Amino acid sequence: MAPRTEIPFNFFDRVVAYISPATGLRRMQARRVLSQYEAAKPSRLRKMTKDALSPNAVVQHGATTLRALARNLVENHDLARGALGVLVNNVIGPNGIGIEPQPRRMDGTIHEEYAKALREAYRDWQLIPEVTHRHHFSKVQRLVASTWLRDGECFSQRLIGPVSGLDHGTRVPYSLELIEADLIPMDYHDIGKNIQQGIERNAWGRPTGYYTYKEFPNGGIWSKHATEMKRIDVSRMHHIAMVDRIGQMRGVSVFASVITRLEDIKDYEESERIAAKVAASLTAYVKKGDASLYGNPHDGSAAAVGAARELGMAPGMVIDSLLPGEEIGMIDSNRPNPNLITFRQGQLRAVAAGIQASYSSVARDYTGTYSGQRQELVEQWINYAVLTDEFVGQYLQPTWIDFVAVAHLSGVVRIPKDVDPATVDDALFVGQSMPWIDPLKEALAWHALVQDGFASEVEVIRKRGANPRDVQEQIAAHRQAAKDKGLVFKSDYANEQKTPQPVPADANLE
Repeated sequence: MAPRTEIPFNFFDRVVAYISPATGLRRMQARRVLSQYEAAKPSRLRKMTKDALSPNAVVQHGATTLRALARNLVENHDLARGALGVLVNNVIGPNGIGIEPQPRRMDGTIHEEYAKALREAYRDWQLIPEVTHRHHFSKVQRLVASTWLRDGECFSQRLIGPVSGLDHGTRVPYSLELIEADLIPMDYHDIGKNIQQGIERNAWGRPTGYYTYKEFPNGGIWSKHATEMKRIDVSRMHHIAMVDRIGQMRGVSVFASVITRLEDIKDYEESERIAAKVAASLTAYVKKGDASLYGNPHDGSAAAVGAARELGMAPGMVIDSLLPGEEIGMIDSNRPNPNLITFRQGQLRAVAAGIQASYSSVARDYTGTYSGQRQELVEQWINYAVLTDEFVGQYLQPTWIDFVAVAHLSGVVRIPKDVDPATVDDALFVGQSMPWIDPLKEALAWHALVQDGFASEVEVIRKRGANPRDVQEQIAAHRQAAKDKGLVFKSDYANEQKTPQPVPADANLE
């Protein structure tokens, strides 16, 4: 057992303890804690910045400002826009997060007929999933993810069945209305109705409704509905948010911790760019060594003529028109700065760490060995997988559950009687797969794992970002078409199943 360190009493401690023993005891306990945790001690060199506010109070003070700053950076700073694109592209991808229905019968097997019917209806709905009919579902996913990461949150109203003035445009009467965070006022509170930051909650903190403006605030066009609000029940609203603390209701931009650094990089690069332009403009001057050499440009003296003349410069030119005591001087700005790249790389590494993106992708710096690049990719990919899981859980899965229910209620895809009710909306959500740095090395490694029984062909296809069912159908259709035309490929022999021949009784099996 470690010896106990006693805290010595000073004169002030003795005075306090004499007047109030209880106060002296509390003071002694506080000093003991401070003596054990050096990080808690204030000093001249430590700012001791603390945050003792509730999560919602912290968001109330800064979320709206951070949202505006993040939008401005993405709109005007190439690095910020590229960083956001890296996150969205790796979380959502070019084709969106795929959905593979997995309804099961009572015996646990997948109900293929019902799954196929859901896939066909979903393929039709993906073309026009939102109320404006402008975006297909992959684009909707990217828009929602971009808004979620940049602004910290995104809302979507779920519109089901007949709605006044709305044409769903698909067989399944289900549409999404995408809503930015500005429409849910952060400063709308009503203690009597338990409304805070535009969200109505019950006694347990569960949202029960959202209050939203009827039109976008500060839209630039005056309207009597600009300040009117309506209540949307929680059953008709999706809310995806970047939440860091327990009890936090509204989201905060993923750029919150790196906005200052990105602005500094932008300002520094702008200064270096202007300095480089100045340096590129060659500037010379005539240096005169004596004050008497400077004359009045309006008199006819030699000094005056020298003061008013112009000297041209050309490659290989010899200047022999200088007056006595004069010489040519050059202005050197020492630009471009040779340390700019090193400084920029260090700052971008910090930015990439703050937003949990890959440095190589954010900085577009792909130097290094194969092993180093792969190690970065492997360690980084878990961050993209976590963001994908959050996006699926908060947005995509609830949307799929709604779609399956509306497809049944509208009669487009009825739920068969032999389907387990608990698995009706089960699905496999296929996110982006980790790309291959060296396709040959990766293919050989997976080939060895499959042959040795440590992996399956389905896993390999999934890792390459494809759907095994689609790949099988494509291969079967292609080989059948080739067979009909009399074409034979080398791979056909490897896939043909040979009928095993009987082994003779006297065969030597050693």
